[in-house]
Amino acid sequence: MVKTRVIYPGTFDPITNGHIDLVSRAARMFDEVVVGIAIGHHKKPLFSLEERVELAKQSLSHLSNVEFVGFDGLLVNFFQEQQATAVLRGLRAMSDFEYEFQLANMNRQLDNRFEAVFLTPSEQYSFISSTLIREIARLQGDVSKFVPKVVSDAFEQKRQQGW
Repeated sequence: MVKTRVIYPGTFDPITNGHIDLVSRAARMFDEVVVGIAIGHHKKPLFSLEERVELAKQSLSHLSNVEFVGFDGLLVNFFQEQQATAVLRGLRAMSDFEYEFQLANMNRQLDNRFEAVFLTPSEQYSFISSTLIREIARLQGDVSKFVPKVVSDAFEQKRQQGW
């Protein structure tokens, strides 16, 4: 029997409860889930790649079929390197769908084996984004109900370091 392997790519700066929801659900649907953490040069992440990988590992340590890999470059190349069955993408709004639909079709043109699987977040996470979480944290707001404790603690450490 062939194992199914899905990649869930993103910058995860930081990982949120919405991300955890999607990974947890994907872990029930696929034999293996690879959380592909993009270096994210264009986004200038607050957390380093190493920090983001560690935060994701700690946040999802309860799932035995999930692994964490940092990557740079084209998603389709990472898909091929990981010998993935599909790529998981979360859709919060119609604007997400339009972008993800275009991206999936472009990647399929680059590799006809590329398949995208779209999941909507659970309702209580549908408005959460890493960008909003970073902004709230930057302005000294409480993000604890949107992220795992390890991430809240990491924001506090960043504040203490003069971020």
